[in-house]
Amino acid sequence: MSLLRRIYKWVLHWADTPYGTPALALISFTESSFFPIPPDVLQIALSASRPKRSFFYAGVSTVASVAGAVFGWFIGYVLWSTASGFFYKYVPGITPETMAYVGKLYQDNAVLALFGAAFTPIPFKVFTIASGIFSEYISLQTLILVSLVGRSMRFFLVAACMYFFGPKMKELIEKYFEIVTFALFILIVLGFVAIKYAM
Repeated sequence: MSLLRRIYKWVLHWADTPYGTPALALISFTESSFFPIPPDVLQIALSASRPKRSFFYAGVSTVASVAGAVFGWFIGYVLWSTASGFFYKYVPGITPETMAYVGKLYQDNAVLALFGAAFTPIPFKVFTIASGIFSEYISLQTLILVSLVGRSMRFFLVAACMYFFGPKMKELIEKYFEIVTFALFILIVLGFVAIKYAM
């Protein structure tokens, strides 16, 4: 935990430098495959100081995160036989059990499982790497499309809060973001279920 706390502070410090935007892109990219801290942390800090650029930061987070998702797929599809030991040992959240569980989720409903990880605080990297490992259940094209929808919804939701309500929203988002995104995800799923049974 002390290591994660130091990484968290390291991520935040970029908001006070001229390199905040490149750092946001890099963190968004790597978080989709191995980095432990979500880009929302830096996106919120940058948006708090410059609310009018909130949607720009959301765009940076989205594009870089989807590119990182493709890299995660590449790790799972091409490198997993040689790289799995490293990920199991050093990357939080990635274990043989979690990867097998995600494979089962993909077998049941790949689109819904991936969207849930892209939109909520569930570790996205687990699902991007698993998409390459279990590519028979989810294609690269599906990964890109679903990641684009889920990630943009997540990051632009943060941007909208920061743009319209300013820095005072920073503490509320950091405190309640997980609850809100999980609640919205459940509502979206219930909506799809209702449509399915109404047709």
